Amino acid sequence: MRNYKTQMEAAKKGIITPEMEIVAKKEYIDPEKLRESVARGEVAIPCNVNHKSISPEGIGMGLRTKINVNLGISGDRKDYDLEMKKVDMAIRYGAEAIMDLSNYGKTHEFRTALIEKSPAMIGTVPMYDAIGYLEKDLVNITADDFLSVVRAHAEEGVDFMTIHAGINRRAVEAFRREKRKMNIVSRGGSLLFAWMMMTGNENPFCEHYDEVLEILREYDVTISLGDALRPGCIDDSTDAGQISELIELGALTERAWAKDVQVMVEGPGHMAMNEIEANMKLQKRICHNAPFYVLGPLVTDIAPGYDHITSAIGGAIAAASGADFLCYVTPAEHLRLPDVNDVKEGIMASKIAAHAADIAKGVPHSRDRDNEMAAARHKLDWDAMFEAAIDPEKAKAYYESTPPAERHTCSMCGKMCAVRTTNMILEGKTVEFCDE
Repeated sequence: MRNYKTQMEAAKKGIITPEMEIVAKKEYIDPEKLRESVARGEVAIPCNVNHKSISPEGIGMGLRTKINVNLGISGDRKDYDLEMKKVDMAIRYGAEAIMDLSNYGKTHEFRTALIEKSPAMIGTVPMYDAIGYLEKDLVNITADDFLSVVRAHAEEGVDFMTIHAGINRRAVEAFRREKRKMNIVSRGGSLLFAWMMMTGNENPFCEHYDEVLEILREYDVTISLGDALRPGCIDDSTDAGQISELIELGALTERAWAKDVQVMVEGPGHMAMNEIEANMKLQKRICHNAPFYVLGPLVTDIAPGYDHITSAIGGAIAAASGADFLCYVTPAEHLRLPDVNDVKEGIMASKIAAHAADIAKGVPHSRDRDNEMAAARHKLDWDAMFEAAIDPEKAKAYYESTPPAERHTCSMCGKMCAVRTTNMILEGKTVEFCDE
């Protein structure tokens, strides 16, 4: 039987848990070094005691950049089978986390099935589920009601929860002074802001934060401190509202660690490229090097239909500058609920960004597959190239869609392939292009 409640408590006691052993092996690092990072809060291993199918992953400094896939039931698209197909897609292509953002009806059945089958970490936003779960209008929900949803998700086996505890009265005051172009674009943040304004009460997750932490500690749920005031357009980035909330999140991080609850901190949003590095360093400083989980950032606002690309650009810069966890964005962002193909495009864009950042950060073994690809290309070994590719099926389909006359070339260059030409000369052969 465990003599600790959470991974952080174990780490502080000098215990290397089975989950730490698994993560250390995946990351090619010493388990003791990992334990020390978990004890300091610089690495989180979100792993609910009731999530039996999980394959543990670490998020934080010195580790591979992880990605998250959002999905869930919407009031406009109540298709449970479609959402489970997205789950299968996320697992197939190696997403380390899946967030169930369902906001319609009784979602317990879907979430239970998701947790039962998924080796990936499962995250939720209890605020999204509250209205459907409780069957109450927002203004009639009490602080105890909100806490009951947190407990229900924890009991089900959710590994991390986005809790918007930083949007308190002080942060709201700074936001209202700023007069943003886009106001609040966080769904959970907007609901809490509305609840606070309609009831006149303080944010219940802030006012009752210690009770929230006790629930999370009981099941070893990692708190992901939500950025309710993240910028929703590049003109709103790094403003008083965003920074004011970030300061609150720094204090909440330390309070969670004091109770041995693991922490991640969520970040922007929409942001011009020249501001990203500074924001990553600012977050790490203010939030004491807690793992940083970013949405994007999207580096321009004018690309609906292509926001998986704007997000990948920002995500690569963010992760190379210190972010630890990227939330994917699909081509459907800002337009509609994503379909299965959108999910795949979002996963691939996010994984490319994460991988590129890991190479830049010098994460152990991050270049291995790139070196395998280079070796396969040097030998013009197409099967080995497909095997090394991030999406082998798509690479092979492209290659075979316009078959080359000669197998060891492609239809782009044919016999004039630079690799083929150079290899032949170095092997002492004559290069000829004209047929007799």
